[in-house]
Amino acid sequence: MGFHQQLLEYTSLVIDHRLRHFTGASEGEPLFDRTYLRALLQEDGFGRVFKKVALNDEELLIVLLALAPHLNPGFYSNIILNFLPDGGDFPEFGGVKGTNHRGILPTGETALFVLAGENVEQRLKVQDLLSYSGRLQQNGFLQVETVKTGEPTMSGRLLLDEEVVEQLTLGKVTPPRFSGEFAAELLTTEQEWPDLILNHHTRSQIEDILTWLQHNDTLLNTWGMRKKIKPGYRTLFYGPPGTGKTLTATLLGKHTHLDVYRIDLSQLVSKYIGETEKNLARIFDKAQHKKWILFFDEADALFGKRTNQRDAQDRYANQEVAYLLQRIEGYPGVVVLASNMKSNIDEAFLRRFHSIIHFPKPTAAERLLLWQNALPKQLKVGKQVALESLAQKYELTGSGIINVVQRVCLEALAQKTTSVPVESFVTQIKKEMEKEGKMV
Repeated sequence: MGFHQQLLEYTSLVIDHRLRHFTGASEGEPLFDRTYLRALLQEDGFGRVFKKVALNDEELLIVLLALAPHLNPGFYSNIILNFLPDGGDFPEFGGVKGTNHRGILPTGETALFVLAGENVEQRLKVQDLLSYSGRLQQNGFLQVETVKTGEPTMSGRLLLDEEVVEQLTLGKVTPPRFSGEFAAELLTTEQEWPDLILNHHTRSQIEDILTWLQHNDTLLNTWGMRKKIKPGYRTLFYGPPGTGKTLTATLLGKHTHLDVYRIDLSQLVSKYIGETEKNLARIFDKAQHKKWILFFDEADALFGKRTNQRDAQDRYANQEVAYLLQRIEGYPGVVVLASNMKSNIDEAFLRRFHSIIHFPKPTAAERLLLWQNALPKQLKVGKQVALESLAQKYELTGSGIINVVQRVCLEALAQKTTSVPVESFVTQIKKEMEKEGKMV
């Protein structure tokens, strides 16, 4: 019998014991095999997900109850059918019909019944395990669906985190893709730190963020600073386009093995009242327990100079800013806001950042390094092409230089040559500068 089939058999057996006790077919409080639950943590899938959190046996059993319909869509429907072959209602067991799923989905009441039966005191203890302060929710494993006002809290579905489900079923996690429901893009790069050309002052400030990423957990937990400082690290990157803001954020993630997600605030902000908060909530809720680095591009879209609430639209705009600030300040990871100009950001917001880092246009010396790094070894640059002269004469950013080199290389490939004259560089430089609206 396969591992996942064993999970279903075990979960079914535990439920059967509870049902037998409920109907009086067996005496005494039903027991479940705790040795089996402990052994689960030695399995690859369960071990990877729960290795850092010491879940107790009851919490592990709740996870199995929530996982069951992901493995067998008819799991709970078959149990109810066997228990009530002639049909009927069984409110004690909980469970609801899904919208797309045609079977029964477990609710908080299902967990209360299986673990505690009708014992009110024991049910309240299980309910505490499912509360917001419990380990299951605090670590982002599982939550109870919010229900309409007035209905019992535990009548909401048991919702396993999507990534937890994927890890427990497939043994891997697929990064979420950009969509209308998740307006964030995973950033990756093949470049390394030596490819990032920054001045000494900017680089030293970036190293401060690296230090935080490497030692924050020790500071909070081992050194006991959790009660004294707010979670997370908030920083502003500002400077002209193409100066390395996005690459820096991406390299921070690559160096520390953390995913980096880019959120374009100019696209996320909605003209419809309340939609911006919903868009942001989906991202922060997804990221809350993942240690992602969140890179908010075009921060001016929300963090510009605040309005004086001349009308209802202004009032809602300020509410959106307040909501984003609240989520940023409660986020335990690194949040990077990027803007072209520091002056575009309201000073009241600037005080919330741990650091404010300037990414200026590269100097002539830095541009020379950028040229040298960008040119592929296969390209033979003519002797008359003086990179020092190009770096001195043309004020391009790092991304501008990459664009020029790309076009020069494509031109060389089209002409089936590896030797490029100075005229090719000058022509492509002029095109790049015209594109940026600069005088040539």
